[in-house]
Amino acid sequence: MPVKTGEYKGFPTISLLKDEQDTRPFTFGLGKAKLIMANIEEIKKFVEENAKQ
Repeated sequence: MPVKTGEYKGFPTISLLKDEQDTRPFTFGLGKAKLIMANIEEIKKFVEENAKQ
């Protein structure tokens, strides 16, 4: 999965793309990245529980 880094109003961002042609990437900054990292196990659990749907 392609990843790009950038900046928004002087703050660092990261964008996760489904593929190189993705026109609507999932983009977030450092604050949300830290929140994701702190809750990664719950996110993994959520994906496992809901991947069958």
